[in-house]
Amino acid sequence: MITSYFWRPDGTLDSNLSREALAQVLSSGEGLLWVDLESPSAEETEVLSSVFQFHHLAVDDCLNRHVDTPKIDDYDQYLFIITQGISFQTRSARLETTELDLFLGKNYVVSFHGLPLPAVDDLRRRCQENGSLLLSRGADYLAHALLDALVDDFLPPVEEMDDVLGRLEEEVLANPNKGTLQEILLLKHNAQRLRRTVLPQRDVVNRFARGEFPALVREEMRIYFRDMYDHVVRVVDMVESLRELADGVLSTYLAAMNNRMNEVMKVLAIVATIILPLTLISGIYGTNFENLPELGWQWGYFGMLGAMAIVAVGLVAFFRWRRWF
Repeated sequence: MITSYFWRPDGTLDSNLSREALAQVLSSGEGLLWVDLESPSAEETEVLSSVFQFHHLAVDDCLNRHVDTPKIDDYDQYLFIITQGISFQTRSARLETTELDLFLGKNYVVSFHGLPLPAVDDLRRRCQENGSLLLSRGADYLAHALLDALVDDFLPPVEEMDDVLGRLEEEVLANPNKGTLQEILLLKHNAQRLRRTVLPQRDVVNRFARGEFPALVREEMRIYFRDMYDHVVRVVDMVESLRELADGVLSTYLAAMNNRMNEVMKVLAIVATIILPLTLISGIYGTNFENLPELGWQWGYFGMLGAMAIVAVGLVAFFRWRRWF
């Protein structure tokens, strides 16, 4: 699907432009054009090379099915930006990343993504409702809005993962089980993948905030990118804290399981210790010797049971006195 919006210099908005109209807008250098390609067909993808004439390496990065690390490539007339958005369900799925590729020119922004992104969908809806709020402020502002929306989408999953981590910590202390361990490992994996996504994205935003591209990003836009950089740093700090807490919960789980195993082994050792002298007594009186002293004693059997009971009770009392259980 390909969607296009063109904000004319006279303040009117056109949408769904043809290829010929796109070429005319690019040649005029006026207004602001936003073209969004979502899961495009091969024919729609040709717009990148035939109309915009982007470098084939940048186009190949767009078509590459593997998720690339966030970065910025400067092609003089435009910037090629790779960023990542996320899709996350706390309990039932791994964190998945979706690549968003941006081409930023003087009067256009082209976005390319293989899967739907809520941030892009929201901006498209805002353009349809009131395009002047986004498109009248320049291409660099539109690029900032897209990147900022992706960064804002990181916060709810991180906060939700933090809540889940608190619940898992309580479960570990109360009743650790294999299900709890699986949730902890899944959360650790999601936190690690989120970290690998956010850290390079922080560097991308920082390059905008430092003003490395004055030809395409105006001076007055640097404050917006600095604000977005603060948001990314906050997310990075939360992710780092989340990873440390997840490691702590995992260590607590392993310690709890070790303690439980120790309790089980202690009970088994106590039972074996109590039974051992009883087995010794029964073994002695189970020998087949004719001159066994108590063999002809009328109360020998009951005396043996009594002795075994006294030994067992004495051992239990001794263990309790030593506070072994």
